[in-house]
Parts: sequence; structure tokens; C-alpha cells
Amino acid sequence: MSTAILTGPPVPGSSLEGDLRSLGFDVRVSPGADRTAELLAEVPGADRVAVVDARFVGHVHALRLALTDPRFPAAAVPGALTVQPAGRAALVRALAGTGAPDTARAAAEAPAVITSDTVLPDVLAQGVEADGTPVHRPELGSLVATVPGDPRALDEARQAVLAVDDEAVRLRSSVKARDGFFTTYCVSPYSRHIARWCARRGLTPNQVTTASLITALIAAGFAATGTRAGFAVAGLLLLLSFVLDCADGQLARYSLQYSTMGAWLDATFDRAKEYAFYAGLALGAARAGDDVWALALGAMVLQTCRHVVDFSFNEANHDAVSNTSPTAALSDKLDSVGWTVWVRRMIVLPIGERWAMIAVLTAVTTPRIVFYALLVGCGFAACYTTAGRLLRSLTRKATRTERATRALAELADSGPLAETVARAARPLARRLPAIAPPVIALLGGGALAATAVLSPYGSLWPLLAAVGYVLTSGLAVARPLGGALDWLVPPAFRAAEYGTILALAARADVDGALPAAFGLVSAVAYHHYDTVYRIRGGTGAPPRWLVRVIGGHEGRILAVALLAALVTATDFTIALTALAVVVALVVLVESIRFWVSSAAPAVHDEGEPA
Repeated sequence: MSTAILTGPPVPGSSLEGDLRSLGFDVRVSPGADRTAELLAEVPGADRVAVVDARFVGHVHALRLALTDPRFPAAAVPGALTVQPAGRAALVRALAGTGAPDTARAAAEAPAVITSDTVLPDVLAQGVEADGTPVHRPELGSLVATVPGDPRALDEARQAVLAVDDEAVRLRSSVKARDGFFTTYCVSPYSRHIARWCARRGLTPNQVTTASLITALIAAGFAATGTRAGFAVAGLLLLLSFVLDCADGQLARYSLQYSTMGAWLDATFDRAKEYAFYAGLALGAARAGDDVWALALGAMVLQTCRHVVDFSFNEANHDAVSNTSPTAALSDKLDSVGWTVWVRRMIVLPIGERWAMIAVLTAVTTPRIVFYALLVGCGFAACYTTAGRLLRSLTRKATRTERATRALAELADSGPLAETVARAARPLARRLPAIAPPVIALLGGGALAATAVLSPYGSLWPLLAAVGYVLTSGLAVARPLGGALDWLVPPAFRAAEYGTILALAARADVDGALPAAFGLVSAVAYHHYDTVYRIRGGTGAPPRWLVRVIGGHEGRILAVALLAALVTATDFTIALTALAVVVALVVLVESIRFWVSSAAPAVHDEGEPA
């Protein structure tokens, strides 16, 4: 529930009370600060409460931005303040003037300075902020939010309101400020109208997100038919799924419907849709007599590793101190030249461009060509972005924070075996040069993957390489990952694990081995994406018991290598399938529990991931 308390003398002809009711507020009127305190005490503690000056003049969308966004404990625009239950105590102290003098001076002085001209919500906002509760102040742009002090100012404010169509501003601001070329020019011009249509019919972003997932799964089903007509329909449905994928975020921004469940769906469904479509293409190709499962799994591995590079680099530099880089300065200069911005956004093959390419090639070519294009395009994009991040890391002078090193350790996904090695190797690790962790991780993972590729199925060499990998992976994380290039450690581990599973399954050379490996990598990749979005939300990685139960990256590699050395190729396929089911069940159950029932924040990605 939401309650708005109108304070001060009303303005003749004002529609403010009706506007607040249209935003879902139960409106109560207070003539002054004393009565405001009494009304506030009557509002249930679990309700959102707003204090709005009755003289407020402005756009309804300005009020909506300030008073209805669920992501912030407190928010304000001139003349209006809202607090969530978490900020109620600070509001009460600000209103009563009982804040501690050293931290809430504004709150303590508020009652003494209130006059007939005082804008009480603005004074309270200062007091709430001084009390330690951050107050979000949304960017209004051309929107108006003011409390006029005289008739002339009132007339000017009303004219300014009439001069700007707040619905047009609202619709325009529903689109991400930063997006890819294809999304910006080929999808958003009409998908935002779909979002508004959904909002006016009471649909939620989660419902649109689910519709996008279902559409993509149907597209994968058509691709799995292996017919030319099926591929054509699959391409069209994949584009439709992407349009809905854009519309769900635009609907969330248009109606400010952010939620914990929405954060989880938004964080996971994009990858689920894309990788399910890869599987559909592989099934369709198999029906036509072409086995492309290795290509499908390779595309998924490459795409996931690209994301891990992005996530690790961003987390490593999220709050770096003294962050300077000539490479970053050059990038800023290039941003001043308009066309270079779009070129650089397109060549990294973000989700819009990538899905458009997949859809068109699916409709007019074969699955093998689709995967070749994906591998070449994503491979080039991976080289481009990684090279840029390497240059930035080597040329910047920055001190990594404890938060960054902890995030990288969580992204590493080290299990009990690597942890044991790390504890034993800590004295040695302290004496190694700064570049040691990423070099050790890359060499250990590279040696393992190369051995898996070059050895025949059933050989003991991959198993011995896996044992060596356990040792090198433990040594790589034996000290805090605070070096300039230590963000390379998590993606090196991901490439080693996914690549080894792919190589061993391909070496088995039996029907079903590569699809089983595809399922296992999908389950593990979900766990890694889930870890990323928990860290982004500030809640930390999944619990250690979960990582230990599923073995950590080194434990899973050792288990798969042991199976490949000891059992027949047919039994290896069965074992991979069973392992995929177990990992998927464990991580999905715990993930769903966390996102649905915990106090996880509503994290919505406002950028366009690669």
C-alpha cells in the first residue's frame, strides 16, 4: 500500500490530489507539520509513504519517477518526498527533529525553521539524507517539478507544464540510454509502443519476459524440425522474441515496475533463449544428416567466456581507486565522433546484432553456416574487447579494492580441492610476481584443454592433466586477486572447464555425447551467470555449500576426466547426462529459492551485454 500526505495550503484549480490517486496513493490532507506527524503515525509501517506539498506544480511523470520507483529507500523531487518502509525511521526523526546533531543537523533544525513558505518535503528530504538514508533524485530533463512562491511563478510553472508532453517524455525514457545499433534503430522505435500497450492493459514486465522465453522456445522447436520452412519460421519467431525482450525492459521503465523476480528473469532468460535456440539448430541439422553439436557447444562456450571476460573486468574495476588510462582517454575521444560509437558497438556483436544475424542466417542458410558465422563473429569480438581491456589494465594506475578482489574470488568458483591447494601454496604465492595468477591460470587451463583435444578417448593423459589443473588453479587463487590482470583468472577457468568437457565429449565419438556435454555446460553456465547477477546486486555469491556440492570448476573437471579415463564412451555419455541433471537441479532449486524468497535487490541491466 502507498499513502501520500498533502501538506500546506492547496492551490486553487490544482489536480494534484487526483494525480496522486492515479499513481496508486491513498491521499490524506495535513494543514501543517504537527498534523503531518500524526498522519504519518497512522500509516502502517509496511507501507510506502509520501509527503507532498499541496502547492506542487509539475508533470505527473515527475511525481511518478519520484514517488513510485521501488528500487530506492527514499526519493525526492522539489516539493515531494517518498520513503519505503526501510526509510520510515529516518523520516520520523526528520519530522520530529530528533536526529543526532552531528549527523542529522538539518533534521534537528527542521521544526524551528518551518514557516508558511517552507516546502516541508524538501526540508524533510535534507533531514532524511543527513540521517544516513540516501535520497534518490531522478533526472527530470524537460519535466517540471516545482513549488511556486507567488502567483507569477505559479503561472510560469503551469505554462512550462503545458509546453512539455510528459507522456512523450515517459515513452522516450522507457528506452535504454545506451543500446546497440540494431536495437536502437530497428526495434526500439516500435517496441516501446508495444510496452505502452501492455502497460495500459495491466500486463507486467514478467509476463512479457515469459512470453519472450516461450516464443524463443517455440522458435527452437521449429528449428529442430530441420526443414526449410521450419528454419524460416524459427528465424521470424526469434526476431519476435527479441522484440518482446526489448519491450519487457521498456515496460519496466515505462511503468517503473521493477521487482526481484523481474531481476532474476531478466538475468537468466536471455541466455536460456539463445542457448536453447543453438540446441534447436543442432537438432534440426541432425535431422538433415549434419552433426553440428560440436559447433553449437563451441558457440555457447565462446559466448559465455566473452560474458565472463566482461563481468570480471567490470567487477575488478567497479570501484578502483585512482583509475586512469590513456586507452580510456582515447576511447572517450572517439566517442565524440558519432559514427565511431556505432561502429564500435556493432563490431562487438551485442545481443541485438547477434540475434538478427542468427535469425536471418537461420531463415536463408543452414545451421552449420549459422554456427560458423557465430564463431567467426564472436571470436573477432572477443579478441577486440579483450585486447582493449588488456590495454586499459596495463596502462592504468589503479589500486583494487577489497570488494573487487572478493568479487573476483567469487567469480573464480573454486571448489574444495582448489581451496585446499591454495591454503598450502599461500607462502609460495606471496613470492611470485604480480603477473603470476593469470599466467598460471592460462597455462594450466591451456595445457588441460590441449591434452583433452590431442589424446584419444580413454587415455590417462587428460586425467593427469586434470590433476595438474587442480594444482595450478589452487595456486592461481592462493593470494588475493588484486593485480592489474587478475581479472583474467575467472574467464581462464571458464574456458578450461567448458573447453575440456567439449573436447572429451567430441573424443568419445558416440551419439549423444556432445548433446550431453551441451546440457552439462548449460547447467554450469547458469550457475556462473547466477553468481554474476548476485554479485551485481550486492548480495554476494551463492553460498559456499552450493559451490562445494557441485565441486567447483576444478572438481567438475577432475570428475569428467576420471569418467573419460575409466568408462566406455557409451557409459560416459550416460554419466555426463546424469551429472548435468544433478548440477542443474541443485543450482536451479537454490537459485529460485534465493531470487523468489530472499530480499534480493531488483537489479536491471541498463547496458546491452555482448
